[in-house]
Amino acid sequence: MDSFARSLPPLSRLRPFEAAARLESFTLAAAELGLTQTAVSKQISLLEADLGTALFERRNRAVFLTEEGRRFGRVVTAALAEIAAEAAHLRGALVPGGLVLHCQLCEAFYWLMPRLSRFHERHPDIELRVVSSLEPLTAAREPFDVAIQTTGRASGSARLAFTAADEVFPVCAPEVLKGVSLPLAPQELSAFPLLSHLVVPQDWMDWSDWFDVIGVPVPADLRPTHFDSFPLVVQAAVAGQGIALGWRRTVDTMLAEGKLVRPSTDVVKRPTELSVFRGSRRGGHAETRALLDWLGEELALPL
Repeated sequence: MDSFARSLPPLSRLRPFEAAARLESFTLAAAELGLTQTAVSKQISLLEADLGTALFERRNRAVFLTEEGRRFGRVVTAALAEIAAEAAHLRGALVPGGLVLHCQLCEAFYWLMPRLSRFHERHPDIELRVVSSLEPLTAAREPFDVAIQTTGRASGSARLAFTAADEVFPVCAPEVLKGVSLPLAPQELSAFPLLSHLVVPQDWMDWSDWFDVIGVPVPADLRPTHFDSFPLVVQAAVAGQGIALGWRRTVDTMLAEGKLVRPSTDVVKRPTELSVFRGSRRGGHAETRALLDWLGEELALPL
């Protein structure tokens, strides 16, 4: 047996690991592969024993990649993606060209779309397909070259390229504040209907977090109206239904157009609020680098 074969882990253990690392869930990996959760867990435990290191932390019926697991996951995911792409090519299947940019729906709609023409002007020969989603990267339904999402959301084995800053502050339609003395103190905000994006897990800032960060006790009467997507929260705010938390990169255009205003001067600065990731899709390295460089320039512009 040659040294390559001796150093390679059993392939039967790599597929369960790759799925679990990408989805950051044994249960979801089992469903994707048509296995039981116990079978996935056993294969990963055997792989960890073979490698002599823990790839996941098991806590409270959930699993989280260790740093070693995240690195190994990136390698395995990329390798299996290469094999799948080449197999598709040999079978005569058309492998879509260009780049796939996976983006959270709110950033795709409110931040990316108004700027995308600048990328096409700079790189007219690069075909770019934008895929938007409300779900974290671990639920992505297809491979991607680059992804943008809120820092702290589940990212599986995706490789972090860089982070970017954002700011969070209250916003509402001008008519909500008719006859009101401005600016409002933080304690006065809960006297108005508050709008909230509620998700499980709550992996980005909500009203109770915002009050806590600016050092104000969470109002005892805090009873926001919840929506299951941030774009709905923004549209409810524009329609005058209440006060929402706005991320500057998302609401800046609406503030400039007068559709939204800031009822309070309080702001929470988030220096690493957005994360940009490299994906495992078999895209052109130079094209991926061009997209990452452009996103880095756009996200580095002053807020």
